[in-house]
Amino acid sequence: MTDDTVFSEPSLTAGEVEMLLFALDRSRATFAWKTGGLDAAALHRPHPPSAMTLAGLIKHLTRVEEETAAWRLFGERPTPPWDTAARGWEWQAAAADTPGELYTRWSEAVARSRAAVARVLADGGLDRPAGFVVTGDGQAPNVRRVLVDLHDEYARHVGHADLFREAIDGLTGEDPPQPA
Repeated sequence: MTDDTVFSEPSLTAGEVEMLLFALDRSRATFAWKTGGLDAAALHRPHPPSAMTLAGLIKHLTRVEEETAAWRLFGERPTPPWDTAARGWEWQAAAADTPGELYTRWSEAVARSRAAVARVLADGGLDRPAGFVVTGDGQAPNVRRVLVDLHDEYARHVGHADLFREAIDGLTGEDPPQPA
């Protein structure tokens, strides 16, 4: 996941879209750094008292990216297996996945999500209604809300990944090292 740890700093006067996408990409890069380069034993190691694993976190955020790219932004069914998987399935199902499978699926899901975000931003921007309804009276959040929620999901789980990774091999730090 080394390539997934690179992000570009925006200008100090960046607008809302550029800053929001930067924050999301930086969180994705930090997540990739904290979960990358580990073998199956490290990825599947639980960290009591939690039953969470880094593998489960990767698979969970793969689901979140897939659902954002399809359902949250456009109201469409996500790709298999996410279209029929029960809520929470990914946490246990990750135990059967190899590091390569986990990293590849997450990277592919991020790419689909980025493409979907670019498409929706070109067609109405942050104020455009998202594709899914969240209230009984038919209201949908705007795209801004969907992207903030996606970033918040990463913020929660980057914290978990940070603690788990430090327990595994002592890796600490806020941002992944960037190329010179």
